[in-house]
Amino acid sequence: MKLSVLLAATAALALNAAMAQAENIKIGASLPITGGLAVSGEKHKRGYELCTKLINNAGGILGRQVDLVVSDNRSDPATAINQYERFINVDKVDAVYGTFSSRLTYPVASILSKYNMVHAVPSGGALRIYEQGYKNLFYFQVGAAEYTGKDVVNVIKDLIPAGQGPKSAAIVHADDFFANAIASGLLGEKVVDAATNKQIADLAPGYLKEAGIDVVMQEKWPDDGFNDWLNLANSIKRSGAELIVGLTASEEEAVQLTRALKTVGATPKFVYLSQGAQHEFIEGVGASAAEGVMVHANWHKDAPFESTLAGKPFSNADFVKAFNAAYGIDPDEDSAIPFAVCQGIEQAIAGAGSTDNAKMGEWLHERTKDNPVRTVLGRFSWDDRGLAKDKSYILTQWQGGQLKFVYPKDEFQGVSALSYPKAGF
Repeated sequence: MKLSVLLAATAALALNAAMAQAENIKIGASLPITGGLAVSGEKHKRGYELCTKLINNAGGILGRQVDLVVSDNRSDPATAINQYERFINVDKVDAVYGTFSSRLTYPVASILSKYNMVHAVPSGGALRIYEQGYKNLFYFQVGAAEYTGKDVVNVIKDLIPAGQGPKSAAIVHADDFFANAIASGLLGEKVVDAATNKQIADLAPGYLKEAGIDVVMQEKWPDDGFNDWLNLANSIKRSGAELIVGLTASEEEAVQLTRALKTVGATPKFVYLSQGAQHEFIEGVGASAAEGVMVHANWHKDAPFESTLAGKPFSNADFVKAFNAAYGIDPDEDSAIPFAVCQGIEQAIAGAGSTDNAKMGEWLHERTKDNPVRTVLGRFSWDDRGLAKDKSYILTQWQGGQLKFVYPKDEFQGVSALSYPKAGF
């Protein structure tokens, strides 16, 4: 009797252990599915969902299937905070994916740090996020937004013949974390954490001044509810600026600004927008207005990035094919970036052999240029702040209704020549 009881108990323990091993890995993501950031939020959701589906189809992570839990934060920071608190304390998730936009990421970062969760950030580039001393931040884009202007100015220096580049600039932007950050770098402003009044960085003299470009107009519009696009466009036209820099909080704002510039007949030599790489932009403004507009990007469908998924090689072309099969359209970077975040978390769990976030963080911190996380955005390793090392933006330009990459000119095959100057709107 005692032997049979012992055998039964042993069998039960083995069964329980097997069941525990078979429990799904639960990952939470709070995204702006509705509200002002909804277009990008929905695309981020698709990126996370497709990656999860492909991982599960390949057998999961550590032999366990992945359950993705997505909540709509309605583009509201307080709601995003509450949802991540719920993921951790109520849903008992094993890991999280980051949200969209610096405006939401900044407050969420403190919550995830409090619970010692790995915070893989898809879209939150403001430098102040990464100067808080949080241990397990990992940004899956090129770098802090304040440094974006360096690559924009390098295009002018490297691709436009000396003496023919724009001499004057108009900078217009949303009163938004990300847009303000890019503007600070271009203008050479001091970066201050509004919560503590602590100076984070002094970006003087600014990328435009270094390039010999005079700022003849600067205007900021409110983050929510702005609709005076025609007056703004007329002011830009009257400034005579040869370079127009438009830094928007959403794809829709990029569309509205470009439409207004077309309506008033602005005639700049060069236009750079912080958003506009998505198909909604070209559909919203038309090929003629988009022609020659440059947009920085982390991803392009023709970039030959090689990565891994579920432990097997997975190319950028594989991602495009899978996305098209799932959704009937080609992806843009708003889906590629969260897909890369999912790849990073999958590799961290597999590399650590555990969903223990401390071990996952250690594994991610150990990545190097030669032993990186491999994603559809390319290779990633990070500095102590959580910013990517040794990466540059892909600078793209709308040409003939297609988004072509034009810079850096020596990194990929198939780089197109820069179209310059722009023949008006």
